[in-house]
Amino acid sequence: MFRLAFNYAKYVVLLLTFCSLHACSGNPNSPSVQDAASTGSVQQQFSDYNTNPAAPDKTGMSSTARELASRIRIGLNKGNTLEAVGNQGEKSWGNPAITADFIALAKKSGFNAIRLPVSWDQYADQSTAAIDPAWQNRIKQVVQYCIDNDLYVLVNIHWDGGWLERNVTPEKQQQVNARQKAYWQQIATLLRDFDERLIFASANEPHAENAEQMAVLLSYHQTFIDTVRATGGKNSYRTLVVQGPSTDIEKTRNWMHQLPEDPTKDRMMLELHYYSPYNFTLMADDASWGKAAYYWGKDFMSDNDSERNASTDEDYVDQMFSSVKKQFVDAGIPVILGEFGADIRGKLTGDERTRHLNSRAHYFNYVTKSAIAHGLVPFYWDTGSLLDRRQNKVLDQQALNALMSGSSAFK
Repeated sequence: MFRLAFNYAKYVVLLLTFCSLHACSGNPNSPSVQDAASTGSVQQQFSDYNTNPAAPDKTGMSSTARELASRIRIGLNKGNTLEAVGNQGEKSWGNPAITADFIALAKKSGFNAIRLPVSWDQYADQSTAAIDPAWQNRIKQVVQYCIDNDLYVLVNIHWDGGWLERNVTPEKQQQVNARQKAYWQQIATLLRDFDERLIFASANEPHAENAEQMAVLLSYHQTFIDTVRATGGKNSYRTLVVQGPSTDIEKTRNWMHQLPEDPTKDRMMLELHYYSPYNFTLMADDASWGKAAYYWGKDFMSDNDSERNASTDEDYVDQMFSSVKKQFVDAGIPVILGEFGADIRGKLTGDERTRHLNSRAHYFNYVTKSAIAHGLVPFYWDTGSLLDRRQNKVLDQQALNALMSGSSAFK
């Protein structure tokens, strides 16, 4: 655990709340949890799925989190696929099933890491939390595709219907921790034999909005860590990733002043996402409070269409990433920039479209380059517009060139 300087009043609230919560989320054999259970404050909702814990195995697991982070050049998200919810199946949001050939294309295109967002809850029996074995085997198969291509691969529990992400509250804490434990017992056991190239991530974008909710989120992360470690084998030494509140830089700086405890030293990373400025990256239509932006970067702003210029530029990127470096990276906590990207404004034509696409490419290049310069590990968010998942070819060469050029700063 690390501690940083912050407002004393917030420290007292956060520490006292977290200490009371931590006792309910740690090792089920610890005295604090046994005592809590005896008073009725903790209820075991699901069966124990850690039925065959293995002896610790450090084979292929010698690297620290910082050493692993230093080897990841740039990662690619396989978005809108394994995390699709609403209808079961990785193809339910329109993407084809992930193939070994597509993973090989990602490697050939310059990525040396893959982030696999995964949904688990809809594949689980809601009364027992038992995950469908067929789905477990499919996830294991895709992880194997990545390892076969010598790629680092990050597996998480994504939004997953919001059972965790939308319930970072004291009222939901007990039942969420029970489900978090049950799922990670199964996931960690399923994937336990993969070497250190496989990394686990607790969640995706958990919505914590204040210090009290931050304390609850820490308990979810503590359950994740305790559960994975308890399965043993290579998981005793696996690098684990926890998310800041909403994976937002400023919220994380303000509220995340400690990390969960981990019995394995130097095997933890922090995850943040970056979609700033929103009016350029994700805002599709104008709103009452502002207009969608088409142009980003000092050299790409429009004089004739200034109302469509982004609200921030390169200086803001450096400012944000510098603050992360100072608070976390310099304190020995590697930071994964788990998602970044910007949508194309498809309605634009002519010179406006050219300026927009050029500024978008510049954004990718600059964010990638600045992230690496400040010690952050960038993972580009793609749902199928960068690389063609059916034909196994590059769809957006301009964007790919910008990403790879930005990652050339990698050492």
